[in-house]
Amino acid sequence: MTRLVRLIFIAILLLSCKESKQNRIARLVNEWNGKIIQFPDSMCLTSYRNDTAIVKYIREQTPYTILNYVDTIGCVSCRLQLPRWKTMMEELDSLYPNKVTCLMVFNPQGKRKLIKHLRNNQFNYFVYIDEMDTLNRMNKFLNEEDFGTFLLDKNDKIVAIGNPVLKPRVRDLYFHIISGKMVVSSVDKEALTVVSLLKDKVDLGDFSWNKEREAEFVISNVGKLPLVINDVITSCGCTKVDYTKKPILSGENIILKIKYKAEQPEHFNKTITVYCNAEGSPFHLKISGNAK
Repeated sequence: MTRLVRLIFIAILLLSCKESKQNRIARLVNEWNGKIIQFPDSMCLTSYRNDTAIVKYIREQTPYTILNYVDTIGCVSCRLQLPRWKTMMEELDSLYPNKVTCLMVFNPQGKRKLIKHLRNNQFNYFVYIDEMDTLNRMNKFLNEEDFGTFLLDKNDKIVAIGNPVLKPRVRDLYFHIISGKMVVSSVDKEALTVVSLLKDKVDLGDFSWNKEREAEFVISNVGKLPLVINDVITSCGCTKVDYTKKPILSGENIILKIKYKAEQPEHFNKTITVYCNAEGSPFHLKISGNAK
């Protein structure tokens, strides 16, 4: 009996001392901000355009660099998010020419599969395929979702952390820094409404992996102000979302139509993140199932 009480007491102590996720992220951001990223002496950067590969060994020097390190274990389209990166890189080239470079570093599980994915998505930017995982070993990146993408200054010092194609607030922060503006967050001062979710999880069950499946989520605006969906981010390129961009008045609903098409047979659990002007935003919706 005494032994059981002792074990329970130890468990309570461990739980009470456990660091919250929010506090852990804040601590790690403070630890990593200001660090200098080390790069290999020679980096073979390659652009895979159609059947021709263009190679260069000199990394482009600009006032800012967005470094995105990704291992491609698992769903390649989920991990790489190439369409979103392509859109953002085109926007950066247009708004801030010669001011920022996006350095995409991939540690591939399968190099041929990765190159095929780059070509299928017509991703013509230069990338560094780091088969030996040299960059990771030199810098000891954390195995954390938010700590694979960094904004670096001209001296390769980290000035901001996070993935700008997945998190609108991080994107805004990056663009503010690159443009030279003061980093002012107006999100917290924004007037917020209140929403209600009929459900936040949908199980699509078992189905043939080469067939598309659909799900719907209903968001009700139960607050006093119009609801505006700022952005909807999926954790995988095989998941698409369709929704109206118009403000949703008080008492009305918005339907998010989710389409899922597997790349291969898999048991999946995908996340759809909804950013809006509502208390508790962002909201995380889940779809799961077994694509046989």
